[in-house]
Amino acid sequence: MVDVLVGRRLVTREGAMAEAEVALQNKVVALYFAAGRCAPSRDFTPLLCDFYTALVGEARRPAPFEVVFVSADGSAQEMLDFMCELHGAWLALPFHDPYRHELKKRYNVTATPKLVIVKQSGEVITNKGRKQIREQGLACFQSWVEVADIFQNFSG
Repeated sequence: MVDVLVGRRLVTREGAMAEAEVALQNKVVALYFAAGRCAPSRDFTPLLCDFYTALVGEARRPAPFEVVFVSADGSAQEMLDFMCELHGAWLALPFHDPYRHELKKRYNVTATPKLVIVKQSGEVITNKGRKQIREQGLACFQSWVEVADIFQNFSG
């Protein structure tokens, strides 16, 4: 479980709630800071969706990976629209959770989109997840797992 999300409830694009401790346990977590009104976010999100689907949705053995969307949208409706239109089947911090702003500060997010890959402790593996996915594709995941300090039975 990612320590920075202890006690938080996360939401799916369908509106179902999930306890962060359960959903993120023993996984590499990508904190995805983005907004639907942001052209670079709209450009990168389908690529992230394909990446996530290949690792988790279509894999014979799903990878220990989860995305948590941290919205920079202007309203809860904008966030929901963006999630329903372009997002994968990943989780999100609810729009009205003020912790979104604390995470933005903690991980020094000054522009969107930004994909920060973190260990269970919340320590940053890389704050260049977007660039790594664009340049390396699925291969970058194995390097994240190798430094993530999680129990591994994933063989990329």
